[in-house]
Amino acid sequence: LPRYFVGVLDKNSGQMEVYNAEIFNMQPLLSGGRCWESQLLGGSVLLIPAFFPWHGAGTIPSLVHSEGNSASPGWRLSREYGGWESLSECHWSSAALSGWCFTVCFCLVQMDLCIEAFGTSKQKRALSSRRMNAVGSDILSTAVTKAAANVIDAKGVTALMQNMAQDDVQSISVFLPPCHEDADRPEHVYKFEDILSPAEYEALRVPAATLANATAEEVAKRAEERSHCSFVLEELKFLPTDEKSRDHKARCLWFLDTLIKFSHLKVIKKKQPMGPECPHIISKKLMKNFSSLTYNNGSIQNLISASMKAKITAYVIVLALHINNFQTDLTVLQNDMKLPESRILDIAKALRLRVSKAKGVLGLENDQSHKLGTLSLPLPTQKAPEGQRKRKKMR
Repeated sequence: LPRYFVGVLDKNSGQMEVYNAEIFNMQPLLSGGRCWESQLLGGSVLLIPAFFPWHGAGTIPSLVHSEGNSASPGWRLSREYGGWESLSECHWSSAALSGWCFTVCFCLVQMDLCIEAFGTSKQKRALSSRRMNAVGSDILSTAVTKAAANVIDAKGVTALMQNMAQDDVQSISVFLPPCHEDADRPEHVYKFEDILSPAEYEALRVPAATLANATAEEVAKRAEERSHCSFVLEELKFLPTDEKSRDHKARCLWFLDTLIKFSHLKVIKKKQPMGPECPHIISKKLMKNFSSLTYNNGSIQNLISASMKAKITAYVIVLALHINNFQTDLTVLQNDMKLPESRILDIAKALRLRVSKAKGVLGLENDQSHKLGTLSLPLPTQKAPEGQRKRKKMR
């Protein structure tokens, strides 16, 4: 069995006397309820059967190790204070010895006093920081409360709620395609030219030809290989027979598939992230309109931020509406974009779509109940959000 010793240094003679020490496992039962229970259960108390001149006859210092049983006591003698000092993050306590009866009092104030007297430099810095933060928090809370009261008195609650609703609408609209609320037809609410310019549309002719000319066997093979998103694979089964309409739908599907694949990237390191088959004008559009610039490790990088992914989602929904006669399955797009349902529904409502429940496509997500987004006139009025959802803690 391991043996424990403690050394007592005589400052005058410079000699150290060594005493035997024992480890006792204690579970204190305190009057008035248990205090610091999580730290005390299974705690170890180091007892030294000797008298120390700086504590007086009949009393000894006693330390509680917060990590439970340990192979070594983890304490050393402090020359500065003539007491004990912890080698790790521990809680201190005081125990008075009268016969062999102990009265243990664990209190935050008393522990702070012990840290001030006997704590390590690290413990003292933590204590000082905690006290300063407490004072700073009180001052900040008072200042914020006073400022908020002044603003409420000046503007009134109703005016503040209206301003907040307007700010929410403006912040969302930054990432949405241009909306023409005075349009007389659904296809004019979000114009196709705002999604793809004529030059960009023309550049899609060559890469989209592989989709337009795909046979049923090739479509089945693409589905097995999952070379495209679920939305595109499903729509490839229903390409129009008319050559012009077939080419138009193929171009839209190719760009929609590219947008979804682009949204899955995090940091863009390649000059042509979507491969050499992607036209230069399309690559330039993706980098300029759907990625954010950031400075990292001495260089500028493009990344897909959360706001940019929301923007891509909005453009994907609008493009899907143009493909499917202004009614599309939002759940299929949600699965392809790897988004939570609440997120894509928020974007759909910001686009002024009417959301309804519909039975989904067989084979997708166990035939779950799908949400259908429809763009119809007159557009529904935009409502201010009823309240912010509770965010999950980042760990």
